[in-house]
Amino acid sequence: MILYYLPLVVLFGLAISDLIVGVANDAVNFTNSAVGSHVAPRRVILIIASIGILLGITYSGGMLEIARKGVIYPQYFTFDNVITIFLAVMISDVILLDLFNTYGLPTSTSVSFVFELLGGAVAVGMIIMLRSGSDFTLLAQYINSDRALLMILGLFISILLAFLFGLIIQFISRLLLTFRIKKHHRAIGSIWSAFAIAFIFYFILIKGLKGSELLSFQQSAWIQNHIPLFIISFFLVCSVVFLILNIAFKINPLKIVVMMGTFALALAFAANDLVNFIGVPLAGFISYQIAQFDIHSGSLMMQGLGQPFKTPYFMLLFAGIIMILTLWLSKKAKFVTKTEVELARQTKGTELFDSSKIAKIIVDANLSLFNFVKLLLPSSFKIWVSKRYQHKKQFQHKEKDILPAFDLVRASVNLTVASSLISLGTSLKLPLSTTYVTFMVAMGSSIADGAWTADRAPYRVNGVLIVIGGWFLTGLVAFSASFIFAVMINYGGSLIILLLILIAMFSIFRTHKIFLERHKNEL
Repeated sequence: MILYYLPLVVLFGLAISDLIVGVANDAVNFTNSAVGSHVAPRRVILIIASIGILLGITYSGGMLEIARKGVIYPQYFTFDNVITIFLAVMISDVILLDLFNTYGLPTSTSVSFVFELLGGAVAVGMIIMLRSGSDFTLLAQYINSDRALLMILGLFISILLAFLFGLIIQFISRLLLTFRIKKHHRAIGSIWSAFAIAFIFYFILIKGLKGSELLSFQQSAWIQNHIPLFIISFFLVCSVVFLILNIAFKINPLKIVVMMGTFALALAFAANDLVNFIGVPLAGFISYQIAQFDIHSGSLMMQGLGQPFKTPYFMLLFAGIIMILTLWLSKKAKFVTKTEVELARQTKGTELFDSSKIAKIIVDANLSLFNFVKLLLPSSFKIWVSKRYQHKKQFQHKEKDILPAFDLVRASVNLTVASSLISLGTSLKLPLSTTYVTFMVAMGSSIADGAWTADRAPYRVNGVLIVIGGWFLTGLVAFSASFIFAVMINYGGSLIILLLILIAMFSIFRTHKIFLERHKNEL
């Protein structure tokens, strides 16, 4: 009987580990712009992000259904089948995310989660058909292949659009505001800040209040039907308020934009990505409830997983507290953030990645294209752009360790474009990765800002190639690991579960030791 409850205990134990390694990876999504621009002391940034996380967990109810019925069709699996899948997912997820965190590579917890579910479900589905003598062509009845395909398409689309919009919007913003904001730029800066924060406000409405447990269905529907009125009114009020703050009190409205954007992305992270960490353990808990904790119900079909389920608030709150503690205490979270900030740095410094032949080829090709385009442009336009891109003296003479990696203009663009793209993807029901979007927006905006000079570009390009390569590797490794673990658990039972837990613990211990050895002088 004790062994019967072992998988449930293991699932919730792994959920805590997954929350820790997951937040260590995803903290970069909502802290990099604020940290990179030195908008405020780190503790202030973390306080604002923590409030966003605490509020965001109350919005996560609908997303938690993905673990139960978003990738698999539960009515075709027994209780033993789904528990095998869930265990394989959690064990492989903890090992995979911790490995990426150790080497400071931001990856997508959403992609790893979906592909792990897919790998475990394929393995168990094949075992079911093998035992019944069914044709493997019937595997599609067990897997929601449409959702998996949509995830892959969303991945490619989000990478391209995030990079292009980050580059274009940053270029336009820099021409308007320059690196040397003067008195006559105050009106433009205030209007731009109001425009940016209106988009962020829209992001919070779309990503948060829709489906929030804080509002009734009627209240949520009314807000959704009056979004244009909300956004226009908010924009006009903010324009006036920011102009007054700028002129009368010398308060830079871009600081408000960056802090508000940090809060919004932290809220969205908790609302959308919480499923990646506790969705599977909750699905396992519901499975036990359906089976009524009966040791003899292993062959019971799990169609009940497709029914609505209200997550107990204390579970969400507990998860939120662990996320916040990890955000404050994890050294790996700091290092993952450092990777993205250094790749986008405006000033010179020690590059985190070496160059490569592929990176040099890409840089040379783009420089040739850029020089060709310059020949087609009129001289007056090139002179005007050059003047708009003249840096402040602080970017030319001060020491690296007291400089921000980039200014508030770029930080606000990063947050505004990322939040806007994610909200658009949500309204179109595209499962975009917050990691992919925020990283590629940051890379696009850094190129538009001239941060990748000819001498630095090969190192930065190679760094981006390594990170993106890791993204694609994530899906393959996640699927394969979960597939293998599901097969092992299915045939090995409780002994294999204990063995895999020991392997996961050893992997985390080993990678943590490697991390400390590599970065003992940096943290």
